[in-house]
Amino acid sequence: MNSDKDKNFIILSSQKYCIYITSILNLIIYKNTKPNNLKIADLQKGLILEYKGIEIIGEGTGFGFPVVIHKGESYFSKSAQVFIKKNLDSTVIKKEFYMDTIARNKYRNIKLENKKVRSIIRYLSYLYQKHKKLRFLTLKKFFLDIGVKSIYEKTKSIGTIPVTYIITDKKIMIEVDLHKIERLHPQKIFVLNEQSANFFRKYIDSNKLTLKNNEFGAWDYVDAKWALLTDLNERLGYKLWRINKTILRRGSETLKNRLDWAGLDYQIKPNTKIFNYKIELLEKN
Repeated sequence: MNSDKDKNFIILSSQKYCIYITSILNLIIYKNTKPNNLKIADLQKGLILEYKGIEIIGEGTGFGFPVVIHKGESYFSKSAQVFIKKNLDSTVIKKEFYMDTIARNKYRNIKLENKKVRSIIRYLSYLYQKHKKLRFLTLKKFFLDIGVKSIYEKTKSIGTIPVTYIITDKKIMIEVDLHKIERLHPQKIFVLNEQSANFFRKYIDSNKLTLKNNEFGAWDYVDAKWALLTDLNERLGYKLWRINKTILRRGSETLKNRLDWAGLDYQIKPNTKIFNYKIELLEKN
């Protein structure tokens, strides 16, 4: 934080910062890995929605959470720093995600490092994502029932991804800075925007497509101009737009005490240096 651009930021000394949107709607950012829900408990989170005093992130990653596929490994963040800047008409939050964690599959207490076993799991995961009939057979439930689960291991960082959130009323402008990550072998970059699937149970888009509950799968392409996730009564929702040269996907998974996320996630080109997008919060009193 040494540049002139960043000199007005103040490092967050507490573990939590709250931005008040309305009398019943807030946005939360944590410096640590809270709220520590389910399988991604130890990972950092982006912006978290709080509605009527309850954090409704579930097992979601929050808004503006980066994931990098690098040399065949999926890199996440367990460590971060948070900086705050208050303007007259907006609040600016910068969260620097250290990409220092990789995903691993584990059976019982044994890590699945065998390449053949890992390739089988990847293939089953591919089938799960591509074939809707298999989704309704809850292949992930099968994985979990036999004791196969994802774990997240700390490793050497491939760099830092600063994500800046500018919050004005019910609009969030997000900038993802990808200058500081290893560029030698990047394969894919994702920016996730996820909250709880137990709350956000309805999907609507500009093509007049409406889906509820398990009608939309784990990761389907969005070909509409915009997409919206909301609760069934449309009291609260969040809206994102499809952006040129990127892929926007919708997804939702719920499984009691195991899975609880719903999101609109971007896949961006690996040579991207800066990625900007916006989220609009929609609330009915």
